[in-house]
Amino acid sequence: MRIIALDTLGAAERARLLARPEMETGEELRSTVAGIIAAVRAGGDRAVIEYGQRFDACPPTNLLATAEELAGAADELDEELIAAIDTAMKTVETFHAAGKPRDQIVETAPGVTCQARWRAIDPVGLYVPAGTAPLPSTAVMLAVPARLAGCKHIVLATPPGVDGRADAAVRYIAHRCGIDTVLVAGGAQAVAAMAYGTESVPKVAKIFGPGNRFVAEAKRQVAESADGAAMDLPAGPSEVMVIADDSADGQFVAMDLLSQAEHGPDSQVFLVTDSDRIARETAFALEALLPRLSRAETALTALSCGAILVVEDLDQAVGIANEYAPEHLIIATNDPSGLCRDITNAGSVFLGHYTPEALGDYISGTNHVLPTGGWARSSAGLSITDFMRRMTVQQASPEGLRQLGPPGARLAAHEGLDAHRLAITLRLDRLAAEEQ
Repeated sequence: MRIIALDTLGAAERARLLARPEMETGEELRSTVAGIIAAVRAGGDRAVIEYGQRFDACPPTNLLATAEELAGAADELDEELIAAIDTAMKTVETFHAAGKPRDQIVETAPGVTCQARWRAIDPVGLYVPAGTAPLPSTAVMLAVPARLAGCKHIVLATPPGVDGRADAAVRYIAHRCGIDTVLVAGGAQAVAAMAYGTESVPKVAKIFGPGNRFVAEAKRQVAESADGAAMDLPAGPSEVMVIADDSADGQFVAMDLLSQAEHGPDSQVFLVTDSDRIARETAFALEALLPRLSRAETALTALSCGAILVVEDLDQAVGIANEYAPEHLIIATNDPSGLCRDITNAGSVFLGHYTPEALGDYISGTNHVLPTGGWARSSAGLSITDFMRRMTVQQASPEGLRQLGPPGARLAAHEGLDAHRLAITLRLDRLAAEEQ
């Protein structure tokens, strides 16, 4: 990775350095995905199966995982992995349950009550990728908060593995969460099946989960369709920014950078430090540690687009972080909590020298489905409320209508909406007549 003194860069150079790669879209991608969606809408299960035979290395034997495959998934896993999954499910449940919103009732004026009632979105679709490897951790991050939110009907879609079946760990998590509809399919065809429904797949109201560019484009298209399904977050390449001072460990920092770089060649990785020693130590550690990775070539490509930025002080580092708005932000400094108070734009923050980003990916309890591409400026990571919707309820007594009716009618008159005004004044007139 290049070591660059930030103050040597002009504004344009700095903007180019921190720029995200363009999302992989284009007319060809849009057209291809639109064709797949149209085919699934017309052909249902048959079209999903045909695309699986075309795109999957080992097409599934069954479009849906059988009840026996779900119930027997634990028998295919070793006890240590089962224990790890159970621990992850417990920590995610503990964290997300604490954030479950409560219904509210407020008297806004004498005789007028307004309520906020939270209801689960139902049904929902969960997409669990399985590109170069299955991602049961994503199944945990999606399925656990969905169940906590109260979603009763859940469809989980995941591509088949080399045996033509859904990954055993993903099936185990689905079974633990009471999900009995597991679609063994991936790509745009799986998104279309969930968004519009097929003979075997129920139509869902909202689709969650990351995926490749075909999945991302399919989610975008079905979300724009009046009879499609809403989507969670736009998904882009993984990102990490590390803020480190002289108290940091260069090997720790290097491995945190590599843990994101190995996701894909377009992953974004940056170190921002006020220590020349840490800059050099991290650069040296990256070279030493890279050969240990099975995905070293992928990580090397990502590192070539990243940088180690040397700043004057940590205040400048905070400014860079808030400007960039990273998906993951690691603060490896002497006083990480103090520095975090000034962080306003980040998807998830990791404090101190012993909190690797990988902990959040798997086991700490927060969610690893996070805003990328600068969306952390305005969006948050996935939470239990994303699986819910807020519905307001109001009720006015006669006294309440007397209190708020006249000013409400005056506002309606100012806007020239006669029916709005009369809906209030007719009732007020009736109340006045009854009092005589």
